[in-house]
Amino acid sequence: MPCCGPPRAKCTSGRRRSSAAEAPGIPRRCLALGPITCPPAASLDPGARGYAAEVTFPNHPGLRCDLAGPVLTLTLCNPAQLNAQTPSLWAALADTARAVPADVRVVVIRAEGRSFSAGLNRSLLAPGGMPGEPDMLAAAASSAADMTAMIGPFQEGFSLWREVPAVVVAAVQGHAIGAGFQLALAADIRVVADDVKFAMKEIALGLVPDLGGTATLVHTVGYGRALEICATGRTVGAAEAVSLGIASMAVPADELDSATGDLVSALLAVPSAPLRALKPLMRQALTATPDEQLVHERTAQGQLLHDLARMAGLSGPGASTS
Repeated sequence: MPCCGPPRAKCTSGRRRSSAAEAPGIPRRCLALGPITCPPAASLDPGARGYAAEVTFPNHPGLRCDLAGPVLTLTLCNPAQLNAQTPSLWAALADTARAVPADVRVVVIRAEGRSFSAGLNRSLLAPGGMPGEPDMLAAAASSAADMTAMIGPFQEGFSLWREVPAVVVAAVQGHAIGAGFQLALAADIRVVADDVKFAMKEIALGLVPDLGGTATLVHTVGYGRALEICATGRTVGAAEAVSLGIASMAVPADELDSATGDLVSALLAVPSAPLRALKPLMRQALTATPDEQLVHERTAQGQLLHDLARMAGLSGPGASTS
């Protein structure tokens, strides 16, 4: 399905220029094989101040970055290997998360080809590993402490997306296995194709999920169901993913791009300030006590109401109105 709107420049490395003039209003259904294009932020939020003029993203052959106004689209682009993942890809994901401009409101993580990601590239577990990648077997053979230290930076390619102020949406089709499942879980919202197959297959390799997926899965489906999914390595299809809350919606595979584009448009249609306040507020609810969450709610609301009052030109008691 062709992408709506003009073609966008690909950003695999170097500097990416973006401006409000670069993102004219176009129809909503526009993800397809390129980035989502959206109306200028100024038409959606009176407080918007335009977009970052210059952004540098990491260079990795398996990851493409497309910045179009307030939307950053990340595409896993190694379909010949079912977007199998490597430590260098995880480093690129982490560096990209750190580089997301403050004015980006939505990040979309998607993949080329028939599968989102088949998980870890198995060549990493072969003697000698892969050229340009850490020797995981050598580290494991050295000591458990060495292997543990190596895994820490790998996890940042997943965990940092929870800290990005923008809402992160994963569009998932086909297989999302192991690291692929965990990358989808690193997003705030997941839209899936009806052919999706989630699975945590680490158990079959004598391993456990270690890229941040266990906490999110337990919070999403509950301890017992999460343990059963990980301990058996079984497949979770689209209908079950929606019923368990892993996915917000499932659509026919040929509608995944357009459905994701519609969701992005809906997120862009609301003011940016409350949306930015809402993401950390909802995440805090996962660990806060009810009383602590009440404090978080009133603190966020107090700031938003104060900002709205200032935008309306209102002054507090005793403030000068001259």
